[in-house]
Amino acid sequence: MAATDFKDYYSVLGVSKTASPEEIKQAFRKLARKYHPDVNPGNKQAEANFKEVNEAYEVLSDSDKRQKYDQFGQYWKQVGQGFPGGGAGVDMGGFDFSQYGSFDEFINELLGRFGGAAGSRAAGGRQSYSYRTSTGRPGGGYGGFNDFGFQDAGAGTAQDTEAIITLTFLEAFAGVQKRFNLGSETLDVRIPAGAKPGSRLRVRGKGQFNPMTQQRGDLYLKVELQPHSFFQIEGDNLVCEVPITPDEATLGASIDVPTPDGNVNVKLPAGVRSGQSLRLRGKGWPLPKGGRGDQLVKVAIAPPKDLSPQEREYYEKIRAIRTYNPRSHLNQVKL
Repeated sequence: MAATDFKDYYSVLGVSKTASPEEIKQAFRKLARKYHPDVNPGNKQAEANFKEVNEAYEVLSDSDKRQKYDQFGQYWKQVGQGFPGGGAGVDMGGFDFSQYGSFDEFINELLGRFGGAAGSRAAGGRQSYSYRTSTGRPGGGYGGFNDFGFQDAGAGTAQDTEAIITLTFLEAFAGVQKRFNLGSETLDVRIPAGAKPGSRLRVRGKGQFNPMTQQRGDLYLKVELQPHSFFQIEGDNLVCEVPITPDEATLGASIDVPTPDGNVNVKLPAGVRSGQSLRLRGKGWPLPKGGRGDQLVKVAIAPPKDLSPQEREYYEKIRAIRTYNPRSHLNQVKL
């Protein structure tokens, strides 16, 4: 049935969608008397209205037909007769067709084009949402990324859904179980250890319902991480910046550096430069197949801002006897 052929039977009878069977009967009798051909001989418009009132009453007075009409709107007659492209007697499984303004919008939704009724949709038929999740417990991961997928959501006719899930560094590092609401459903999802920004967790069968295939698509959870005050992720490695003093940079030193496993003692070589990185093997981000990446410690020389009188005295003595000039090579620079 085309959208222009659709008749609002409730409006035809002048009743609300919550009208009782008795109210519908009373409205029908009143309008039937008003438009009856015997009362309006030769009046074609009254005859058409009379037929329309009878048609509306035939549907709304039958509880089964009324239920289908309320659920599927202009497509209610296709139920049990085979929907376009589908088999006969298709059970639409509670799918609400009233969200579509026309049959074209419904088809566009199935084919994954732009348009449609509910929400904003990305290319390929995937509908995107953001979910607020409750705090989970670290350590509840799978230990691997077997359920992480990068399948094209536009393949087939399944209605995949994408949601953004935000984790702390600890949750992503150790793994966590998260709970959130998806419509009337409450989902408990385990995020495996080592989730990184942009990782997508596939939850099978929790996407949008497809009335043609009688199946649900998949839900993809896209991981985002809250910024950390010390650590950053680069590939499989953790990166951090550690300040050191000028004397530590010149003479070398042993310093404590935070890692996900706690502080470790790191030896600074004499003459280390600001911006130079020291590698701590196996102290980085968890890898999908086990093991860890590395932690890169970037050194930043931090000169003191407030010097004691004795410190200033010694710095001035060093300046007076210093033989090293780091800018000597600049004398030869020309255009």
